[in-house]
Amino acid sequence: MKKIVFVGGHHTAALAVIDTLNVENRDLSLFWIGHRFSMWGDINDSAEYRDVIARNIPFYDLKAGKFYHTFNPLKLIRIPFGFFQALYFLVKIRPTLIVSFGGYLAAPIVIAGWCLGIPAITHEQTVIAGFANRLISIFVKEILVSWSTSLSQYPANKTTLTGLPLRQDLLATLSKPSSLNSQPTIYITGGKQGSHKINLIVQEIIPKLVKQYKVIHQCGSSSVYNDLDQLRGLVAPNYEVKEYFNASETAEILSTCDLVVGRSGANTVYELLALGKPAILIPLPWVSHNEQYLNAKVLADAGLGVILNESDLTSETLLKTINEMLTSLEKYKSRASFGQNLIVYDAASKIAARVTAYLSDKN
Repeated sequence: MKKIVFVGGHHTAALAVIDTLNVENRDLSLFWIGHRFSMWGDINDSAEYRDVIARNIPFYDLKAGKFYHTFNPLKLIRIPFGFFQALYFLVKIRPTLIVSFGGYLAAPIVIAGWCLGIPAITHEQTVIAGFANRLISIFVKEILVSWSTSLSQYPANKTTLTGLPLRQDLLATLSKPSSLNSQPTIYITGGKQGSHKINLIVQEIIPKLVKQYKVIHQCGSSSVYNDLDQLRGLVAPNYEVKEYFNASETAEILSTCDLVVGRSGANTVYELLALGKPAILIPLPWVSHNEQYLNAKVLADAGLGVILNESDLTSETLLKTINEMLTSLEKYKSRASFGQNLIVYDAASKIAARVTAYLSDKN
């Protein structure tokens, strides 16, 4: 029985590969190392944790820290602690292979694995090389990237373009006929953790939005802000709010809604391009290498949406942009093929094949 440890900040892409591996490989034992909680001080389980354990994959909660934009000494102490905890987990599991999907948690796991002689491969989701992947590229056997623009940012002798894995639930919606909504439907999301900033703005404009549109809102589960309780108090017609939608629910919402409002994480942008879905993207301003803005720019350059910087985000600007986009919705929908031409639809299979090939070499 071969063992694989999965780790990384982009759990949706990783799970798409895992789902493919589970179908194609029966002689595998999978493990996950990640964050049980989304943020410091949170007591609610993260979307990552819930999605992983729902597949009966053992989950190890890594208490690692990061350098970037971290000024709290207690959080910085977690950096060496995370490395030794990673060593402990890997000695306990004894995996054949580590598969990384970026994010700062990947660094201690991959480096600890290198110290123990455990090989690793990593996948880059964003259009620009992230800090963690730049670091661990030294220690991994192979680097798989989502965008052709990323090829030049890593060693050519071990970098391959595979695309970004799309979840099977979302791929299944591509063959379904488009549904005609009786009224425009907006999906608002702050990503898997939710966005307190976006939630506050939505709370202000919901009374105006629901007069014309149906609104579906994924607000996150953070116990630090308790946004869900506040938003549930907005008893309004045409408004549905939930802390988190699972993969099948999200796929159905994305495929049937008319407009998406949200952050511009790598998975979000890739899925929007795959569906040809118009969007208003609000990049996180503090992420490394301005990667969320660069992700959003791919969709904007394809003519499928607009970028609304967080510094310009107010209830007035968001409401105005929503109204303008929905008024010109057919113009944006006509450009769907521009974004779809950028997508590798079988990326999950390509990555699963690379993992399987590497495991076969270990026989």
